[in-house]
Amino acid sequence: MTVDYTTLAKTIAALTEGETDQVALMATVACEVHHSDDRFDWTGFYRVTAPELLKIGPYQGGHGCLVIPFSRGVCGAAARTGEVQLVPDVEAFPGHIACASSTRSELVLPVRNAAGDVIAVFDIDSDQPDAFTEVDATELEAILTAVFAR
Repeated sequence: MTVDYTTLAKTIAALTEGETDQVALMATVACEVHHSDDRFDWTGFYRVTAPELLKIGPYQGGHGCLVIPFSRGVCGAAARTGEVQLVPDVEAFPGHIACASSTRSELVLPVRNAAGDVIAVFDIDSDQPDAFTEVDATELEAILTAVFAR
C-alpha cells in the first residue's frame, strides 16, 4: 500500500479544521498517517518541552522513548538542525537511539508553529530498510505545515 497523499491531506485538514489544541492535532495526525501506509511501523510526535529536550507526545505503535535530548539520535538531529532527517539505515546513523529493535529506517520532520519555531518533531519508523522517499518527506512536510503553522 502506498500513501494517497492528496486524500490524506484532505482528511487531516477536515478532521483538524478549527482545532487549536496541539495535543489534539498531534494525536489526529499521528493516527491518520500511521494507518495510511503499511511501511509506517511507529508514527508519533516528540514535543519540545524544555530547551534542548524532547518528550514523547501522541503516537501510534509500540512504546517509544520517553525523553530524547537534542544531542542524540535522529529525532534530536531534526530538532537541533530544523531539517528533515531521511535515514535509510538506522544502524548507519551515528548516535541512533534504538527505542524499538525492529526499526530499520526512519523519517523525522521538524514541526513548526506559525512563528517558525520548532515545537516538536514528527517521527516515522519502519521495520523495512530504506522505506522512505523524498516524496514522503515533501508531502508530510506540507501536511504538518498546514496543520501546525496556521
